[in-house]
Amino acid sequence: MTDDDAAELHLAVCRRFGEAVRSAEGNWDRRSPCEEWDARGVLEHVIGFHDVLLLRPLGLKPDRPTDDAQERWQLTYDALAEALESGGARRLDEYRLMPNLTRDVLVHTWDQARAVGADDRLDPEWCELCYAGLPPDPRTLSSTGMFHGPVPVPGESDPQARLLARLGRDPFWRPGPL
Repeated sequence: MTDDDAAELHLAVCRRFGEAVRSAEGNWDRRSPCEEWDARGVLEHVIGFHDVLLLRPLGLKPDRPTDDAQERWQLTYDALAEALESGGARRLDEYRLMPNLTRDVLVHTWDQARAVGADDRLDPEWCELCYAGLPPDPRTLSSTGMFHGPVPVPGESDPQARLLARLGRDPFWRPGPL
């Protein structure tokens, strides 16, 4: 995958995350599949790792309002588009971060959408691509402390369920009543 392809894929995944963010209005305090975060926490995590890994180092961290979550994401997305169009993907690829960053946004899209009861379907091709990039040993990621251990799913599960389960999420998780 070229740097341009990686940047294009990342922005596409970020646009999908933006759909989940737009669906969250009024539900920011809803619990997410990430035990430590509510819907707002998922959003702030995604904004934060983009700031630390890409936007701040390139001098593109936007000045965001504190009280408008959707605007916070839109300004982040706009800055990401500028960063990636100006070669930021090459910077991330130097550290082999781009695939991991894209995978993280993709999975957090599911977290965000699932938390607020929005459409949580992920592109199957994106899921397959992210799954293919995982380490062969399923315990490798959980040993970092950043992921729970893999969750068992039926062998005929779709690519989304397999990816989520491999990253320690229960693909059948549901929040309490909205």
